[in-house]
Amino acid sequence: MGRFLRLIAALLALATASAAGAEVRITFHSFNGSVLFGRYPHTFISMDGALDSNGARVHENYGWSAKSVTPAVLTGPVRGIIMVEQEKWLNDTNRHFTLTLDDATYWKVRAEIERYRKHPGDFYSLETNNCIHFIGSIAKIVGLKVDFPQNMLRKPREWLNHIAKLNPRLGAKQIG
Repeated sequence: MGRFLRLIAALLALATASAAGAEVRITFHSFNGSVLFGRYPHTFISMDGALDSNGARVHENYGWSAKSVTPAVLTGPVRGIIMVEQEKWLNDTNRHFTLTLDDATYWKVRAEIERYRKHPGDFYSLETNNCIHFIGSIAKIVGLKVDFPQNMLRKPREWLNHIAKLNPRLGAKQIG
């Protein structure tokens, strides 16, 4: 019976060690884009890892954009869409910084994503609610200092470099 109890204790220790090692990492990306080649500069997040509470795997990414890119985008708010990037775009981005999330913060981030996804009406605006504002709202949730300088509102890479400077604890290098 002693061996059996030791085996059970060892299995429980392994299960606890595995659960304790679970984490979700959130990475803040920018994509340089090109107006001439149809892919505009953009910023988004990816989340990878496993939830601590149940070990569920996480491999997802989210960005915010206008649902349709038309001249209407230049004149005021339009319908927006939560975008999920293809793997090829994930591998061809600027990765500015990565943080580890606990489960509660992960779910707060997901709630913010759903708030954007389900927001009625015209919610995307180049001036007041573009991809930078969306990622800024997530950055605030994960505890980062955020602001939105007017001259960076259409420059995702420059803006994420700015956020890294505002949060020196990230130890992020400036991406040129």
